[in-house]
Amino acid sequence: MTFPVNSTVQATQTLQAVQTAQTARTAAAERSKLIADFTDAHATTLESLLAVLRSSSTSDSIARQKATELAAAAMVALRAVSDLDRSLTEEPVARAFERLQNDLRPLVRFGDLDVQFIEPPVNGRALPGEVAHEARAIVRGAVLALVEQAGVSRVRVQWDCDGSNLLIRIRDDGPGDLDAEVPSVRQLATRVVALSGTFGVEATAGWGSEMAVSLPLDAPTASVSTAAAWGLSPRERGVLELVASGARNKAIAEALTISENTVKFHVANLLRKVGASTRAELASLAR
Repeated sequence: MTFPVNSTVQATQTLQAVQTAQTARTAAAERSKLIADFTDAHATTLESLLAVLRSSSTSDSIARQKATELAAAAMVALRAVSDLDRSLTEEPVARAFERLQNDLRPLVRFGDLDVQFIEPPVNGRALPGEVAHEARAIVRGAVLALVEQAGVSRVRVQWDCDGSNLLIRIRDDGPGDLDAEVPSVRQLATRVVALSGTFGVEATAGWGSEMAVSLPLDAPTASVSTAAAWGLSPRERGVLELVASGARNKAIAEALTISENTVKFHVANLLRKVGASTRAELASLAR
């Protein structure tokens, strides 16, 4: 029995989605158990410290010694838990890239597209779970944006790591007329900016187009205290004021006579410039 190509691709993608969801649920369950266990252990340590310090039958020197021993043991346990938590939330770069290859395999198997993969160093730094997930999504979106062009038959995907950033390059053999104003490309840029990354697209007529993405592996640090120091444009200031007032994207778009996609782009830029990780944090800092 044979199946239509589209049905086979959809079935494969559905299976991959289910497997990804199951993996995420398993990791989440493991983390939840880890956090619960550590919470109990932490509470026990605190209770033990209080018991030692409150004891009327223990001298000061012995109490300090016991408290130091308890604290030292707790610190060792904390480091062990931290390492285990990191193993649950980080993904080796080679494994993350292999999962990307699996994600794109239907395009290779059932289509006319030749996808070439340039693998990252095997010993490259592990990726935070969010970065690994978003990187795969960004590459998938980039490949789809490239193959929307006429005449694209080959795409090359390359990952590398400089120790601080995941470096991604996606190149095609198309007409070389892709630009940042294409809606699908603009959406990718917004997604990258939301991760405090950088995005660029270059096109050479007759040679193809290339997207370059850099995603930081560490969370952004520090936020400054004044809007002036953030270097906001007048439009960004207007969006920030409305975000701080609790307005949602649709209301902001209507108030400023811009599209909701443009609002999302400005909010992503604001998050990056201010050093906030969530919209609520952004609003709090703005107030």
